[in-house]
Amino acid sequence: MKISTSKSELQSALQKLSKATPARSTLPILNSVLFVADNEGVLLRATDLEITIITPLEASLEETGSAAIPLHTLLEITNELPDTRISLTVDAQNRVKLNTDFGVYDLMGKPAEEFPAIPDVDGENSLTMDTSVIRDIIENTSFAVSKDELKPALTGVLFQFGSDKLTAVATDGHRLVRYIRSDYQQENYNGDIIVPRKFLGLVGNFLGEAELINLDVGDKHLTVKIGRNKIITRLIDERFPDYESVIPRDNEKQLLVDREIILGAVRRVSIFSNRSTHQVALRIIDGKATITTEDPEKASSAQENLEAEYSGDDLVIGYNANYLKDILSHLKANKITIKLKTAISAALFYPEEQIENSDLTMLLMPIRLND
Repeated sequence: MKISTSKSELQSALQKLSKATPARSTLPILNSVLFVADNEGVLLRATDLEITIITPLEASLEETGSAAIPLHTLLEITNELPDTRISLTVDAQNRVKLNTDFGVYDLMGKPAEEFPAIPDVDGENSLTMDTSVIRDIIENTSFAVSKDELKPALTGVLFQFGSDKLTAVATDGHRLVRYIRSDYQQENYNGDIIVPRKFLGLVGNFLGEAELINLDVGDKHLTVKIGRNKIITRLIDERFPDYESVIPRDNEKQLLVDREIILGAVRRVSIFSNRSTHQVALRIIDGKATITTEDPEKASSAQENLEAEYSGDDLVIGYNANYLKDILSHLKANKITIKLKTAISAALFYPEEQIENSDLTMLLMPIRLND
């Protein structure tokens, strides 16, 4: 195989592919990028066996062939090179030679046959949507995905494809986000899938390359095509919890507050909270709202008053400050509505005004306050 390309083209492609290369693996071949050069062009592929990325490389083809080349070594030397033309040659023994205006670099590749095959993605249903829809779903839900590998169903985002709406849900047992897009219409596929969080993070890096995104939903895999890039992931084959039963319908106490004001108060007050519990309290007494904390171990405490509108009985409710900050940070609205019930009931957070064609609900479980 012999190809010639620019430093910038190779660098860009390798940076994309590095996202799918495992940091540690018992299979050394997974630390490589597969080059396939034929008369149709040059394709590069990387995989960690769960996610596969395929991207084209703009290159001049002098001799067809294929080889697996250590990705990080190739990326490191490419990062260090000034703008230049790179000639990449692989001989019959998989010895790789890089020729540039600045020097010659040799490294050892591996036979292409050792590299894992592209996953079999039979039974596909094809969908098309604006990249803005996927971008909004990723931004609104990913933070609430669980990192607990013992609960695999919660380590991804649930996508519910309906004929006239798309619903995305994420939860880690403490927080829950439900995001509905009503401007989505699709007759090709109705069904539910759980998409791994890592995959959504990777897709987010490609969204600026096209206005539309194509999804092929298979029985066990999801393939996303953005521009000339293809990303394949294994779906999470688990049952997602019945999230609808968790969302309360009778939270009648209502607090309307400026998002920046309450977020700032929680950030400042939480500095004085216990380092283990991160406990803060929302106190609404006689119609006045405050954020407070107290840590007897350090003899520290803090309190800030909030300008807010409230309807309902007095209430004192505790939260993990980190979870509360996450919720408040991801509600992109000037004012938010918080619906409450009791000190041990889940609270619901909404933007005061929903964005057109969308419905965003965030839920946060309370924690018991220390006496």
